[in-house]
Amino acid sequence: MFAKGQTIIQWMEQLAPKSLAVPDDKIGLQLGTLNKQVEKVLVALDVTDEVVEEAIRLGAQLIIAHHAIIFRPLAHLQTDTVAGRLYEKLIKHDIAVYITHTNYDIAEGGMNDLMAACLDLTETKALETLQTEPLQKLVVFVPETHADHVRAAVLNAGAGHIGNYSHCSFNLNGTGTFMPQAGSQPFIGAAGKLEHVEEVRIETIVPKSVKSRVLQAMFKAHPYEEVAYDLYPLDMPGKAFGLGRIGKLDSGISLQQLVDKVKQRFEVPHVRVVGDLSRQVLKVAVLGGSGARYVRHALFQGADVLVTGDIDYHTAHDALAAGLAIIDAGHNAEKMMKQDVASRLQSLNDKHGTGTTFHASELSTEPFQFV
Repeated sequence: MFAKGQTIIQWMEQLAPKSLAVPDDKIGLQLGTLNKQVEKVLVALDVTDEVVEEAIRLGAQLIIAHHAIIFRPLAHLQTDTVAGRLYEKLIKHDIAVYITHTNYDIAEGGMNDLMAACLDLTETKALETLQTEPLQKLVVFVPETHADHVRAAVLNAGAGHIGNYSHCSFNLNGTGTFMPQAGSQPFIGAAGKLEHVEEVRIETIVPKSVKSRVLQAMFKAHPYEEVAYDLYPLDMPGKAFGLGRIGKLDSGISLQQLVDKVKQRFEVPHVRVVGDLSRQVLKVAVLGGSGARYVRHALFQGADVLVTGDIDYHTAHDALAAGLAIIDAGHNAEKMMKQDVASRLQSLNDKHGTGTTFHASELSTEPFQFV
């Protein structure tokens, strides 16, 4: 048995929720249908004609890619154009295309965390915070006999995280009253009789992303037929999400040494460098893709060097004058996402016991030659 396309995308959106994408980013299903069983998935950086041929040879029914194949509304679908021929080939071979772009960049463990990990950066945080996760306060009333069980259920489901602390809650003992009505099946008491029960008021914090899971766990663990609980919005920031990462190396190294590390870890043959190769660098900013507009963010956060791609001439001059070194590893350095996404999806798939397999594209989609 193979996983359905919709199920695979649910797994993908666990790794990179669509809600994280920047406005107007072209993500999600761009071509084909997910309403089918998928035997093989190809993960690619770009969807080129060569990548589609690779998918056909593999027998893949789905391509998950980082860069969109449709950037703006189509005025026509003429199959004698380059784009039209690509879409035609995908449709004829029933290959769906799903895009995960800035949502994957921003997500925990996504592109920018991957880049930071490749360079052994520590104490990382977002280079630019774009959103914070809404928080709610969950209050639930539980009989004393079941308080430990319900508390463990909601905290293990993801509630109760404050900074670097987990399983945070506040508990207050009191007396609950209720009168079961006709037709009820009370856990304690009898219909028509006012009951007084020693209960515990459990309070904890619930991030929006795990709210459904936490409530399901609470209902399942709670002994009462009707669970008494409240959810309050909190006017305080939750987990921050943003583009890029900034962190520190364990110790200062020369810009030349960092260049060598980038070339080795990112598997790129050449880079463009702005700055004195002998200078010492310690604080490093990274951002996948085109990072020109993030030079000021890197400067503001005190970075010694920005590792990114597609830096233009005038931006390079501005960075040099401001004292920020730049390592331009090219846009294609993002190819590291292929094996990461394929491996993580394969792991999720294997937990569910289906026979779908996930493959990282073996093709290079680097459009430049270095001569």
